[in-house]
Amino acid sequence: MHHLIWIIVRFHGILCIFTICHRYPIAFRQPFSQIRVRTTARAKGFVFWINIAVANWAGHFGFGLAFGLIMAKIAPTAGRGQPRSPRLRSMNKRETTMDAASVRNFDLNAIDRAFIDDPFPTLRALRENDPVHRNPDGSVYLTRHKDVLKVYQNRSMLSDKKVEFGKKFGQCPLFEHHTTSLIFNDPPYHTIVRKLLAGAFTPRKLAELETLIEGIVDRLLDQLADQSEVDIIPAFAMALPTEIISYMLGVPPAHRHRLRGFSLAILGALDPVVSAERMEIGNAAVTEFSVLLTDLIAHRRANPDDGGQGEVLDSLIFGEVDGRKLTEAELIQNCIFLLNAGHETTTSLVGNSVGILLDNPAQHEKLKADPDMITTAVEEFLRYQSPLQIGNRLADEDIDLGDVVLPKGTYIHTSIAGANRDPAVFENPEAVDLSRPKNKHLAFATGIHVCLGATLARIEGRIAIGRLVRRFPNLTANGKAEIMGLARFRGYNSLPVRL
Repeated sequence: MHHLIWIIVRFHGILCIFTICHRYPIAFRQPFSQIRVRTTARAKGFVFWINIAVANWAGHFGFGLAFGLIMAKIAPTAGRGQPRSPRLRSMNKRETTMDAASVRNFDLNAIDRAFIDDPFPTLRALRENDPVHRNPDGSVYLTRHKDVLKVYQNRSMLSDKKVEFGKKFGQCPLFEHHTTSLIFNDPPYHTIVRKLLAGAFTPRKLAELETLIEGIVDRLLDQLADQSEVDIIPAFAMALPTEIISYMLGVPPAHRHRLRGFSLAILGALDPVVSAERMEIGNAAVTEFSVLLTDLIAHRRANPDDGGQGEVLDSLIFGEVDGRKLTEAELIQNCIFLLNAGHETTTSLVGNSVGILLDNPAQHEKLKADPDMITTAVEEFLRYQSPLQIGNRLADEDIDLGDVVLPKGTYIHTSIAGANRDPAVFENPEAVDLSRPKNKHLAFATGIHVCLGATLARIEGRIAIGRLVRRFPNLTANGKAEIMGLARFRGYNSLPVRL
Protein backbone atom coordinates (compact mmCIF):
# COMPACT_ATOMS: atom_id res chain seq x y z
CA MET A 1 0.00 0.00 0.00
CA HIS A 2 2.80 2.38 0.92
CA HIS A 3 4.51 1.68 -2.40
CA LEU A 4 1.24 2.30 -4.28
CA ILE A 5 0.83 5.73 -2.62
CA TRP A 6 4.49 6.48 -3.43
CA ILE A 7 3.88 5.68 -7.11
CA ILE A 8 0.66 7.74 -7.24
CA VAL A 9 2.35 10.78 -5.66
CA ARG A 10 5.25 10.67 -8.08
CA PHE A 11 2.92 10.15 -11.03
CA HIS A 12 1.03 13.25 -9.94
CA GLY A 13 4.35 15.12 -9.75
CA ILE A 14 5.04 14.14 -13.34
CA LEU A 15 1.63 15.48 -14.35
CA CYS A 16 2.48 18.76 -12.62
CA ILE A 17 5.74 18.97 -14.55
CA PHE A 18 3.80 18.30 -17.77
CA THR A 19 1.36 21.08 -16.85
CA ILE A 20 4.23 23.52 -16.33
CA CYS A 21 5.87 22.59 -19.64
CA HIS A 22 2.55 22.91 -21.47
CA ARG A 23 1.36 26.16 -19.91
CA TYR A 24 4.73 27.88 -19.44
CA PRO A 25 6.98 26.53 -22.20
CA ILE A 26 8.98 29.76 -22.43
CA ALA A 27 10.44 29.02 -19.00
CA PHE A 28 12.44 26.14 -20.43
CA ARG A 29 13.81 28.05 -23.42
CA GLN A 30 15.77 30.70 -21.53
CA PRO A 31 17.58 31.28 -18.22
CA PHE A 32 15.27 31.50 -15.25
CA SER A 33 16.45 35.07 -14.53
CA GLN A 34 15.16 36.13 -17.97
CA ILE A 35 11.68 34.56 -17.70
CA ARG A 36 8.98 37.14 -18.31
CA VAL A 37 5.49 36.08 -17.28
CA ARG A 38 3.01 38.43 -18.87
CA THR A 39 0.11 38.46 -16.45
CA THR A 40 -0.46 38.24 -12.75
CA ALA A 41 -2.50 35.06 -13.12
CA ARG A 42 0.16 33.29 -15.15
CA ALA A 43 2.90 34.42 -12.78
CA LYS A 44 1.09 33.06 -9.76
CA GLY A 45 0.13 29.88 -11.62
CA PHE A 46 3.70 29.27 -12.63
CA VAL A 47 4.94 29.57 -9.03
CA PHE A 48 2.08 27.41 -7.73
CA TRP A 49 2.66 24.48 -10.11
CA ILE A 50 6.45 24.57 -9.65
CA ASN A 51 6.05 24.18 -5.90
CA ILE A 52 3.41 21.45 -6.25
CA ALA A 53 5.61 19.49 -8.66
CA VAL A 54 8.74 19.70 -6.54
CA ALA A 55 6.94 18.87 -3.33
CA ASN A 56 5.07 15.94 -4.92
CA TRP A 57 8.28 14.49 -6.28
CA ALA A 58 9.63 14.65 -2.76
CA GLY A 59 6.51 12.89 -1.53
CA HIS A 60 5.02 15.76 0.44
CA PHE A 61 1.83 16.69 -1.39
CA GLY A 62 0.18 18.50 1.53
CA PHE A 63 3.31 20.56 2.20
CA GLY A 64 3.64 21.30 -1.54
CA LEU A 65 0.02 22.45 -1.79
CA ALA A 66 0.32 24.80 1.18
CA PHE A 67 3.73 26.12 0.14
CA GLY A 68 2.60 26.58 -3.45
CA LEU A 69 -0.39 28.65 -2.40
CA ILE A 70 1.73 30.80 -0.10
CA MET A 71 4.42 31.41 -2.75
CA ALA A 72 1.84 32.17 -5.41
CA LYS A 73 0.28 34.72 -3.08
CA ILE A 74 3.52 36.57 -2.36
CA ALA A 75 5.21 36.05 -5.73
CA PRO A 76 6.21 39.31 -7.45
CA THR A 77 4.34 39.74 -10.70
CA ALA A 78 5.03 41.58 -13.92
CA GLY A 79 4.82 45.32 -13.60
CA ARG A 80 4.14 45.30 -9.85
CA GLY A 81 6.61 45.16 -6.99
CA GLN A 82 9.53 44.83 -9.44
CA PRO A 83 12.25 47.44 -9.76
CA ARG A 84 12.31 48.76 -13.32
CA SER A 85 15.47 48.35 -15.32
CA PRO A 86 17.53 51.51 -15.42
CA ARG A 87 17.74 51.04 -19.19
CA LEU A 88 15.33 52.78 -21.50
CA ARG A 89 11.94 51.16 -21.63
CA SER A 90 11.37 52.27 -25.24
CA MET A 91 14.39 50.45 -26.65
CA ASN A 92 13.16 47.14 -25.20
CA LYS A 93 10.59 44.88 -26.83
CA ARG A 94 6.95 45.27 -25.91
CA GLU A 95 5.30 41.94 -25.30
CA THR A 96 2.13 42.84 -27.16
CA THR A 97 0.33 41.59 -30.23
CA MET A 98 -2.28 43.22 -32.48
CA ASP A 99 -5.46 41.50 -33.54
CA ALA A 100 -6.77 41.75 -37.11
CA ALA A 101 -9.11 44.63 -36.29
CA SER A 102 -6.33 46.65 -34.66
CA VAL A 103 -4.12 46.15 -37.71
CA ARG A 104 -6.90 47.29 -40.05
CA ASN A 105 -7.70 50.31 -37.89
CA PHE A 106 -4.11 51.46 -37.42
CA ASP A 107 -3.63 55.12 -38.37
CA LEU A 108 -0.11 56.46 -38.74
CA ASN A 109 -1.52 59.96 -38.40
CA ALA A 110 -2.98 59.17 -34.96
CA ILE A 111 -0.15 57.29 -33.25
CA ASP A 112 0.32 57.40 -29.50
CA ARG A 113 3.31 57.42 -27.19
CA ALA A 114 3.35 53.62 -26.96
CA PHE A 115 4.08 53.41 -30.69
CA ILE A 116 6.82 56.03 -30.44
CA ASP A 117 8.42 54.22 -27.50
CA ASP A 118 8.44 50.87 -29.30
CA PRO A 119 7.01 50.71 -32.83
CA PHE A 120 8.38 47.27 -33.69
CA PRO A 121 5.51 45.01 -32.52
CA THR A 122 3.09 47.16 -34.51
CA LEU A 123 5.36 47.16 -37.56
CA ARG A 124 5.70 43.39 -37.34
CA ALA A 125 1.91 42.95 -37.18
CA LEU A 126 1.42 45.27 -40.15
CA ARG A 127 4.13 43.55 -42.19
CA GLU A 128 2.64 40.11 -41.52
CA ASN A 129 -1.04 41.00 -41.96
CA ASP A 130 -1.38 44.25 -43.89
CA PRO A 131 1.99 45.19 -45.46
CA VAL A 132 0.45 47.74 -47.83
CA HIS A 133 -1.66 49.45 -45.20
CA ARG A 134 -4.05 52.23 -46.14
CA ASN A 135 -4.52 54.96 -43.54
CA PRO A 136 -7.91 56.69 -43.13
CA ASP A 137 -6.62 59.73 -45.08
CA GLY A 138 -5.90 57.53 -48.12
CA SER A 139 -2.12 57.45 -47.71
CA VAL A 140 -0.30 54.10 -47.66
CA TYR A 141 2.18 52.76 -45.09
CA LEU A 142 4.67 50.17 -46.39
CA THR A 143 6.49 47.82 -44.00
CA ARG A 144 8.01 45.15 -46.29
CA HIS A 145 11.61 45.51 -47.42
CA LYS A 146 10.86 44.71 -51.06
CA ASP A 147 8.12 47.35 -51.26
CA VAL A 148 10.16 50.09 -49.60
CA LEU A 149 13.14 49.25 -51.82
CA LYS A 150 11.02 49.35 -54.98
CA VAL A 151 9.56 52.74 -54.08
CA TYR A 152 13.00 54.22 -53.38
CA GLN A 153 14.46 52.88 -56.63
CA ASN A 154 11.56 54.10 -58.79
CA ARG A 155 12.28 57.58 -60.21
CA SER A 156 8.58 58.28 -60.65
CA MET A 157 8.22 58.36 -56.87
CA LEU A 158 8.55 62.04 -55.99
CA SER A 159 10.03 63.66 -52.88
CA ASP A 160 8.39 67.05 -53.49
CA LYS A 161 6.08 67.76 -50.54
CA LYS A 162 4.68 71.20 -51.36
CA VAL A 163 1.07 70.02 -51.44
CA GLU A 164 1.30 67.81 -48.34
CA PHE A 165 3.36 70.33 -46.38
CA GLY A 166 0.96 73.10 -47.40
CA LYS A 167 -1.80 71.14 -45.66
CA LYS A 168 0.41 70.33 -42.67
CA PHE A 169 2.16 73.67 -42.06
CA GLY A 170 0.37 76.39 -44.01
CA GLN A 171 2.52 79.37 -45.00
CA CYS A 172 5.17 79.62 -42.28
CA PRO A 173 8.96 79.30 -41.78
CA LEU A 174 8.70 75.49 -41.46
CA PHE A 175 6.94 75.28 -44.83
CA GLU A 176 9.57 77.48 -46.48
CA HIS A 177 12.40 75.40 -45.05
CA HIS A 178 11.11 71.91 -45.77
CA THR A 179 9.98 72.75 -49.31
CA THR A 180 13.26 74.46 -50.24
CA SER A 181 15.85 72.04 -48.83
CA LEU A 182 17.50 69.33 -50.90
CA ILE A 183 15.76 66.34 -49.37
CA PHE A 184 12.16 67.28 -50.24
CA ASN A 185 12.80 68.22 -53.85
CA ASP A 186 13.28 66.42 -57.16
CA PRO A 187 15.37 67.05 -60.29
CA PRO A 188 16.39 69.45 -61.68
CA TYR A 189 16.69 71.47 -58.44
CA HIS A 190 17.70 68.39 -56.44
CA THR A 191 20.43 67.60 -58.98
CA ILE A 192 21.85 71.14 -58.81
CA VAL A 193 22.21 71.13 -55.02
CA ARG A 194 23.72 67.61 -54.95
CA LYS A 195 26.30 68.57 -57.56
CA LEU A 196 27.27 71.63 -55.56
CA LEU A 197 27.81 69.44 -52.49
CA ALA A 198 29.39 66.41 -54.16
CA GLY A 199 32.91 67.82 -54.11
CA ALA A 200 32.94 67.73 -50.29
CA PHE A 201 32.28 63.97 -50.25
CA THR A 202 34.90 62.65 -52.67
CA PRO A 203 37.21 59.85 -51.42
CA ARG A 204 40.06 62.36 -51.08
CA LYS A 205 37.99 64.76 -48.97
CA LEU A 206 36.65 61.94 -46.83
CA ALA A 207 40.19 60.69 -46.19
CA GLU A 208 41.09 64.17 -44.94
CA LEU A 209 38.01 64.22 -42.72
CA GLU A 210 38.87 60.78 -41.31
CA THR A 211 42.06 62.18 -39.81
CA LEU A 212 40.07 65.09 -38.36
CA ILE A 213 37.47 62.70 -36.92
CA GLU A 214 40.13 60.56 -35.23
CA GLY A 215 41.57 63.64 -33.53
CA ILE A 216 38.17 64.86 -32.31
CA VAL A 217 37.20 61.40 -31.02
CA ASP A 218 40.47 61.00 -29.11
CA ARG A 219 40.09 64.46 -27.58
CA LEU A 220 36.51 63.74 -26.47
CA LEU A 221 37.52 60.39 -24.99
CA ASP A 222 40.37 62.06 -23.11
CA GLN A 223 37.84 64.43 -21.58
CA LEU A 224 35.67 61.47 -20.50
CA ALA A 225 38.62 59.66 -18.92
CA ASP A 226 38.48 61.90 -15.84
CA GLN A 227 34.83 61.00 -15.16
CA SER A 228 33.34 57.82 -13.79
CA GLU A 229 29.77 58.69 -14.79
CA VAL A 230 28.60 60.67 -17.81
CA ASP A 231 25.65 61.26 -20.13
CA ILE A 232 27.11 59.85 -23.34
CA ILE A 233 24.76 61.84 -25.64
CA PRO A 234 25.89 65.45 -25.04
CA ALA A 235 29.40 64.47 -23.98
CA PHE A 236 30.22 62.26 -26.96
CA ALA A 237 27.47 61.23 -29.40
CA MET A 238 26.37 64.80 -30.08
CA ALA A 239 29.72 66.52 -29.69
CA LEU A 240 31.47 64.58 -32.49
CA PRO A 241 29.14 65.16 -35.48
CA THR A 242 28.40 68.72 -34.35
CA GLU A 243 32.12 69.52 -34.59
CA ILE A 244 32.46 67.81 -37.98
CA ILE A 245 29.53 69.47 -39.75
CA SER A 246 30.35 72.82 -38.12
CA TYR A 247 33.88 72.51 -39.50
CA MET A 248 32.53 71.71 -42.98
CA LEU A 249 30.16 74.70 -42.94
CA GLY A 250 32.36 77.08 -40.96
CA VAL A 251 30.06 77.52 -37.95
CA PRO A 252 31.98 79.33 -35.16
CA PRO A 253 32.38 77.42 -31.86
CA ALA A 254 30.30 80.04 -30.04
CA HIS A 255 27.17 78.94 -31.93
CA ARG A 256 27.62 75.18 -32.04
CA HIS A 257 25.87 74.45 -28.76
CA ARG A 258 22.61 75.76 -30.26
CA LEU A 259 22.54 73.40 -33.21
CA ARG A 260 20.84 70.36 -31.66
CA GLY A 261 18.03 72.41 -30.17
CA PHE A 262 17.36 73.92 -33.59
CA SER A 263 17.60 70.52 -35.23
CA LEU A 264 15.17 68.67 -32.94
CA ALA A 265 12.64 71.49 -33.18
CA ILE A 266 12.76 71.61 -37.00
CA LEU A 267 12.93 67.86 -37.63
CA GLY A 268 10.35 67.13 -34.93
CA ALA A 269 7.76 69.05 -36.96
CA LEU A 270 7.97 66.30 -39.61
CA ASP A 271 6.38 63.72 -37.31
CA PRO A 272 2.95 62.38 -38.31
CA VAL A 273 1.38 63.96 -35.21
CA VAL A 274 2.60 67.44 -34.23
CA SER A 275 1.11 69.61 -31.49
CA ALA A 276 0.54 73.35 -31.94
CA GLU A 277 3.24 73.99 -29.34
CA ARG A 278 5.80 71.90 -31.22
CA MET A 279 4.85 73.65 -34.46
CA GLU A 280 5.43 77.03 -32.83
CA ILE A 281 8.82 75.93 -31.49
CA GLY A 282 9.79 74.62 -34.93
CA ASN A 283 8.88 77.88 -36.65
CA ALA A 284 10.87 79.86 -34.10
CA ALA A 285 13.86 77.57 -34.64
CA VAL A 286 13.82 78.11 -38.43
CA THR A 287 13.63 81.88 -37.93
CA GLU A 288 16.48 82.02 -35.41
CA PHE A 289 18.62 79.61 -37.39
CA SER A 290 18.07 81.68 -40.56
CA VAL A 291 19.25 84.86 -38.82
CA LEU A 292 22.40 83.09 -37.61
CA LEU A 293 23.15 81.73 -41.08
CA THR A 294 22.47 85.04 -42.81
CA ASP A 295 25.22 86.62 -40.72
CA LEU A 296 27.51 83.63 -41.28
CA ILE A 297 27.01 83.72 -45.06
CA ALA A 298 27.61 87.47 -45.22
CA HIS A 299 30.85 87.02 -43.28
CA ARG A 300 31.88 84.19 -45.59
CA ARG A 301 31.24 86.22 -48.71
CA ALA A 302 33.56 88.89 -47.35
CA ASN A 303 36.14 86.37 -46.07
CA PRO A 304 36.15 83.32 -48.39
CA ASP A 305 39.44 81.96 -47.01
CA ASP A 306 38.57 82.31 -43.34
CA GLY A 307 40.56 79.81 -41.28
CA GLY A 308 40.49 76.88 -43.74
CA GLN A 309 37.02 75.78 -42.57
CA GLY A 310 33.67 75.99 -44.34
CA GLU A 311 34.52 74.43 -47.69
CA VAL A 312 30.97 73.14 -48.11
CA LEU A 313 29.56 76.60 -47.39
CA ASP A 314 31.93 78.04 -50.01
CA SER A 315 30.60 75.54 -52.57
CA LEU A 316 27.03 76.58 -51.90
CA ILE A 317 27.77 80.32 -51.92
CA PHE A 318 30.12 80.57 -54.88
CA GLY A 319 29.39 77.41 -56.89
CA GLU A 320 27.08 77.07 -59.86
CA VAL A 321 25.76 74.28 -62.08
CA ASP A 322 25.07 75.05 -65.74
CA GLY A 323 25.04 78.73 -64.88
CA ARG A 324 22.53 78.26 -62.04
CA LYS A 325 23.45 79.53 -58.56
CA LEU A 326 21.42 79.18 -55.40
CA THR A 327 19.25 82.09 -54.34
CA GLU A 328 19.75 83.53 -50.86
CA ALA A 329 16.69 81.67 -49.55
CA GLU A 330 17.83 78.39 -51.12
CA LEU A 331 21.29 78.88 -49.66
CA ILE A 332 20.01 79.49 -46.13
CA GLN A 333 17.50 76.62 -46.15
CA ASN A 334 19.99 74.10 -47.53
CA CYS A 335 22.54 75.14 -44.91
CA ILE A 336 19.90 74.48 -42.24
CA PHE A 337 19.21 71.08 -43.82
CA LEU A 338 22.91 70.15 -43.93
CA LEU A 339 23.51 71.20 -40.34
CA ASN A 340 20.50 69.17 -39.21
CA ALA A 341 21.23 66.10 -41.34
CA GLY A 342 24.96 66.25 -40.73
CA HIS A 343 24.81 66.07 -36.99
CA GLU A 344 21.40 64.85 -35.77
CA THR A 345 21.28 61.49 -37.53
CA THR A 346 24.92 60.75 -36.67
CA THR A 347 24.26 61.70 -33.04
CA SER A 348 21.51 59.08 -33.07
CA LEU A 349 23.74 56.53 -34.81
CA VAL A 350 26.40 56.84 -32.11
CA GLY A 351 23.91 57.05 -29.23
CA ASN A 352 21.77 54.16 -30.50
CA SER A 353 24.90 52.06 -30.99
CA VAL A 354 25.89 52.54 -27.36
CA GLY A 355 22.33 51.71 -26.26
CA ILE A 356 22.33 48.51 -28.33
CA LEU A 357 25.61 47.39 -26.79
CA LEU A 358 24.28 48.05 -23.28
CA ASP A 359 21.12 46.07 -24.05
CA ASN A 360 23.07 43.18 -25.60
CA PRO A 361 26.07 42.39 -23.36
CA ALA A 362 26.98 39.21 -25.27
CA GLN A 363 27.34 41.23 -28.49
CA HIS A 364 29.27 43.88 -26.57
CA GLU A 365 31.71 41.20 -25.48
CA LYS A 366 32.03 39.94 -29.07
CA LEU A 367 33.00 43.40 -30.25
CA LYS A 368 35.53 43.84 -27.44
CA ALA A 369 37.08 40.49 -28.30
CA ASP A 370 37.19 41.27 -32.04
CA PRO A 371 37.60 45.02 -32.69
CA ASP A 372 37.82 44.36 -36.44
CA MET A 373 34.10 43.52 -36.28
CA ILE A 374 33.33 47.24 -36.01
CA THR A 375 32.56 47.61 -39.73
CA THR A 376 29.77 45.02 -39.73
CA ALA A 377 28.73 46.20 -36.26
CA VAL A 378 28.00 49.70 -37.55
CA GLU A 379 25.81 48.24 -40.30
CA GLU A 380 23.89 46.22 -37.70
CA PHE A 381 23.47 49.28 -35.48
CA LEU A 382 22.02 51.11 -38.50
CA ARG A 383 19.67 48.23 -39.27
CA TYR A 384 18.45 47.51 -35.77
CA GLN A 385 17.79 51.10 -34.67
CA SER A 386 17.78 53.28 -37.77
CA PRO A 387 18.08 56.99 -36.95
CA LEU A 388 15.54 57.69 -39.71
CA GLN A 389 12.48 55.49 -39.23
CA ILE A 390 9.94 56.82 -41.75
CA GLY A 391 10.29 58.27 -45.24
CA ASN A 392 7.76 59.55 -47.76
CA ARG A 393 7.15 59.56 -51.51
CA LEU A 394 4.36 60.71 -53.84
CA ALA A 395 3.52 58.37 -56.71
CA ASP A 396 3.78 60.28 -59.99
CA GLU A 397 2.58 57.20 -61.84
CA ASP A 398 1.06 53.82 -60.94
CA ILE A 399 3.45 51.48 -59.13
CA ASP A 400 2.97 47.70 -59.05
CA LEU A 401 4.03 46.12 -55.75
CA GLY A 402 3.14 42.60 -56.87
CA ASP A 403 -0.01 41.99 -54.86
CA VAL A 404 -1.37 45.53 -55.22
CA VAL A 405 -1.01 48.45 -57.62
CA LEU A 406 -0.83 51.91 -56.05
CA PRO A 407 -2.35 54.48 -58.39
CA LYS A 408 -0.76 57.76 -59.40
CA GLY A 409 -1.25 60.38 -56.71
CA THR A 410 -0.90 57.97 -53.77
CA TYR A 411 1.01 59.46 -50.84
CA ILE A 412 3.34 56.75 -49.53
CA HIS A 413 4.93 56.42 -46.08
CA THR A 414 7.93 54.08 -46.14
CA SER A 415 8.74 52.29 -42.89
CA ILE A 416 12.52 52.00 -42.88
CA ALA A 417 12.25 50.51 -39.38
CA GLY A 418 9.81 47.85 -40.60
CA ALA A 419 11.82 47.05 -43.73
CA ASN A 420 14.99 46.64 -41.70
CA ARG A 421 13.40 43.88 -39.62
CA ASP A 422 11.81 41.97 -42.46
CA PRO A 423 12.47 38.21 -42.00
CA ALA A 424 12.25 37.76 -45.78
CA VAL A 425 15.61 39.59 -45.98
CA PHE A 426 17.22 39.29 -42.54
CA GLU A 427 17.66 36.06 -40.62
CA ASN A 428 16.36 36.38 -37.06
CA PRO A 429 15.72 40.11 -37.58
CA GLU A 430 14.63 40.89 -34.02
CA ALA A 431 18.04 39.86 -32.67
CA VAL A 432 21.25 41.88 -32.77
CA ASP A 433 24.11 40.19 -34.64
CA LEU A 434 27.17 42.40 -34.98
CA SER A 435 28.74 39.96 -37.43
CA ARG A 436 25.65 39.82 -39.67
CA PRO A 437 26.75 39.29 -43.30
CA LYS A 438 25.20 40.97 -46.35
CA ASN A 439 23.30 43.51 -44.29
CA LYS A 440 20.96 45.04 -46.87
CA HIS A 441 19.38 47.61 -44.56
CA LEU A 442 17.78 50.78 -45.87
CA ALA A 443 18.92 53.18 -43.15
CA PHE A 444 20.30 55.59 -45.77
CA ALA A 445 17.49 54.93 -48.29
CA THR A 446 18.64 54.28 -51.87
CA GLY A 447 18.06 55.60 -55.38
CA ILE A 448 18.65 59.22 -56.40
CA HIS A 449 17.85 60.38 -52.86
CA VAL A 450 20.33 58.08 -51.13
CA CYS A 451 21.95 59.92 -48.22
CA LEU A 452 24.84 62.01 -49.54
CA GLY A 453 26.66 61.74 -46.21
CA ALA A 454 26.25 57.97 -45.78
CA THR A 455 29.95 57.21 -46.13
CA LEU A 456 30.90 60.02 -43.75
CA ALA A 457 28.37 58.78 -41.17
CA ARG A 458 29.80 55.25 -41.40
CA ILE A 459 33.31 56.61 -40.86
CA GLU A 460 32.18 58.60 -37.83
CA GLY A 461 30.34 55.59 -36.39
CA ARG A 462 33.24 53.22 -36.99
CA ILE A 463 35.82 55.48 -35.36
CA ALA A 464 33.60 56.73 -32.52
CA ILE A 465 32.18 53.37 -31.38
CA GLY A 466 35.34 51.38 -32.07
CA ARG A 467 37.53 53.68 -29.98
CA LEU A 468 34.91 54.12 -27.24
CA VAL A 469 34.67 50.35 -26.75
CA ARG A 470 38.45 49.93 -26.64
CA ARG A 471 38.98 52.89 -24.32
CA PHE A 472 36.20 52.02 -21.87
CA PRO A 473 35.69 48.23 -21.93
CA ASN A 474 33.62 48.27 -18.71
CA LEU A 475 30.96 50.64 -20.07
CA THR A 476 27.58 50.00 -18.37
CA ALA A 477 24.19 51.69 -18.05
CA ASN A 478 23.83 54.11 -15.17
CA GLY A 479 20.23 55.20 -14.68
CA LYS A 480 17.19 55.88 -16.80
CA ALA A 481 17.69 56.93 -20.40
CA GLU A 482 15.36 59.17 -22.38
CA ILE A 483 14.51 58.97 -26.06
CA MET A 484 13.71 61.95 -28.28
CA GLY A 485 10.03 61.02 -28.41
CA LEU A 486 9.69 61.24 -32.19
CA ALA A 487 8.20 58.71 -34.60
CA ARG A 488 10.11 59.73 -37.73
CA PHE A 489 13.52 59.85 -36.03
CA ARG A 490 14.86 57.48 -33.37
CA GLY A 491 17.53 58.40 -30.88
CA TYR A 492 18.27 59.47 -27.32
CA ASN A 493 18.07 62.78 -25.54
CA SER A 494 19.94 61.27 -22.62
CA LEU A 495 21.84 58.02 -22.01
CA PRO A 496 23.65 57.96 -18.63
CA VAL A 497 26.55 55.49 -18.46
CA ARG A 498 29.25 54.41 -16.06
CA LEU A 499 32.67 54.25 -17.68
